[in-house]
Amino acid sequence: MRTFALVILSVHGIIHLLGFIKAFDLMKVEELKSYISKRDGILWLLATLLLLSAAVLYSNDFICWWAVCASGIAVSQFLIVKYWRDAKFGTIANLILILPVIITAADSLPIGYKEELKSEVVKRISGEGGQGVVAFADIEHLPAPVQKYLIYTGAVGKPRVYNFRAVAEGEIKTAPDSKFLKYRSMQYNFIDNPARFYYIRSSLYGIPFEGLHTYADSGAVMRIKLASFFTVAEAKGEIMNKSETVTMFNDICLFAPAALIDPKIEWFPVDSLTVDAFFENAGNRIKARLYFNTKGELVNFESDDRYESADGKTYVNYRWSTPVKDYRNFGEAKLASYGEAVWHKPEGKFVYAKMRLKEIVCNTREYVPIKNELFLNF
Repeated sequence: MRTFALVILSVHGIIHLLGFIKAFDLMKVEELKSYISKRDGILWLLATLLLLSAAVLYSNDFICWWAVCASGIAVSQFLIVKYWRDAKFGTIANLILILPVIITAADSLPIGYKEELKSEVVKRISGEGGQGVVAFADIEHLPAPVQKYLIYTGAVGKPRVYNFRAVAEGEIKTAPDSKFLKYRSMQYNFIDNPARFYYIRSSLYGIPFEGLHTYADSGAVMRIKLASFFTVAEAKGEIMNKSETVTMFNDICLFAPAALIDPKIEWFPVDSLTVDAFFENAGNRIKARLYFNTKGELVNFESDDRYESADGKTYVNYRWSTPVKDYRNFGEAKLASYGEAVWHKPEGKFVYAKMRLKEIVCNTREYVPIKNELFLNF
């Protein structure tokens, strides 16, 4: 869809140049039979410049491309109507272009999931404050592999984590036989009063869709919206609450190891590299098994308390895991930069998401808006 739109924009823009050439008699133009005044010739050139500029802006991910393209379409259609006999088929190209223009224009408005994300984060982040540093005494009650993990990630001697913002990109798919779709995401997690707000952006056949997962105030909701207008999935209820409690704990394990010192988390060693953990929030108690390697890295997280749902109405329980690897420094913390989300179905493993962590900031005191340019094509 993206490539198709770029081709239409470029070809359509260049074709308008013929009107300018005809008006100024620069060369013979057999396709245009009608007389074109020099004044209208300037308009034909203007349409060319606007449409080609829109193509350049679009190819370079500038969100403002839609405004330039809309102006080009308006000038183009004015000329097409005026020279209908020669140019009427140009209307088809304008109709094709108007759809992505409308979608992008709607997406740039201060409405929808992005504004909801901002609202939820802003009302929580203003009350956050410092909580000292993680000392060796704070990790003494933890199983040996968890202690080693906190030391390896650099949590000891660093500030305790009370929130974080993470930006990631990767691929997702909805079925084992479907193709991966690229995505980008931004999330804010709050630790003391557990809350999670996860915004994801992708596209299907060139049509963007966005999702917002909210986990707060003892409830969880997952919603997906197509083309900024049409809600195509919404999941909530007791099962969703429990599932997202697993996700919340998974995020803490992967992105905020320092928060694992919380005495409310129950630990039960399995062997020298494996531990079971129980995490409870708002009446939802979940169990997870964490696997570590000899270096101190967390390499996998498994839970049987998460449920898969394609439509938000029916749920199926499978084991869920998130194998991770490629640890690197993100500021003062050393975290896994790559991970996968896996459903363990009877017919085999289904890797439905691949994640590459791009940025993470802990203990942030301000909301950072989602950049439209960053999320334009996802």
